[in-house]
Amino acid sequence: MKKLYAAALGYMIAGLLSGIYYRELTKALNFSGETMLSVLHTHLLILGMFFFLILISLEKLFQLSTNKRFSLFFWIYNIGVVWTITLMAIHGTLDVLGITSGPAIAGLAGMGHIILSIGLILFFMILKEVLFNKKA
Repeated sequence: MKKLYAAALGYMIAGLLSGIYYRELTKALNFSGETMLSVLHTHLLILGMFFFLILISLEKLFQLSTNKRFSLFFWIYNIGVVWTITLMAIHGTLDVLGITSGPAIAGLAGMGHIILSIGLILFFMILKEVLFNKKA
């Protein structure tokens, strides 16, 4: 339970800081175009803070962490979120600086989404097992 709370808190702090970063960077450089930085704040709060706050409730009800896959899910999901968010921040910062991001950034971002998806699949496998009392 403590690590779920710590994850939610960490993502809340990162989400708020990313909003400040977006606002201050675009203001300092007089940037008014489209950038990935504009959605960084929301992604961190939803995929991070809100997801883990909901997970705390599910943990309280169903003890999801007793599942043998839980630790694997927790780390893969977090790696996927951090990886994806990092690439969004890099891409968005390059946009603001007027630097074109190449296909490597897009490819790495895609890998982050794949890792995140694997984490979500593991989560739903755990949830299914707990809800329907079956071994996945």
